[in-house]
Amino acid sequence: MIPKWLNKKKKEVPEFWNTYLEYFKNTHKTPISSTKFIAFDTETTGFDIDRDRVLSIGAVTLKNNRIAVNSNFEVYINQEIFKPETVKIHGLLKKGNLKKISELEAIESFLDYIKNNVLIAHHARFDFNMINSMLLRNGLGELKNEFIDTAVLFKKSKHIIYQDNLKNYSLDELAKELNVPVVDRHTANGDALITAIVFLKTLSRLKTKNQNLEWDYLLKT
Repeated sequence: MIPKWLNKKKKEVPEFWNTYLEYFKNTHKTPISSTKFIAFDTETTGFDIDRDRVLSIGAVTLKNNRIAVNSNFEVYINQEIFKPETVKIHGLLKKGNLKKISELEAIESFLDYIKNNVLIAHHARFDFNMINSMLLRNGLGELKNEFIDTAVLFKKSKHIIYQDNLKNYSLDELAKELNVPVVDRHTANGDALITAIVFLKTLSRLKTKNQNLEWDYLLKT
């Protein structure tokens, strides 16, 4: 008798997921100075990883200590869940005039944009978990990219006397201390750009302290 599990067909996944996984085969670390980074942000209906949903994703590319402003990424997603009380934060209405796409379409576009590059986000665990929830709802795996949290990185750049490892720095606090203009705050694309500038300025601080920055130091959270 053939066991039931042998009769099960292999679960099919969209081709774009296989393409994404291919990027991670035979990868190797490049010098930090020449690595491509992707700073990204999500706007959501709330902070519950399981119940809330991503409304928009914004991202910008960084390479050679420069932001490629002409190759930014931004998508808006059809709202399965709507919370009127959060509109005052992100300004995204359930309908409105913005072009919106399905969650699966947003996933495909985002994965094609980020490929296997190192991701940057502020309080990155939340954004990662929200994207992963999207992926899992659509029968896919989790993000494979390594990531850097600007909140953690910023603490490493502060003098040890003033360092407060318990403080949960907001993006606004970092922008103020690093003299980063706050434009389009609480839009995914705007916050991604602010995060990118915060990252570059923090990286510059770290290089001043330590000329031989290593990947393990940057990626450690």
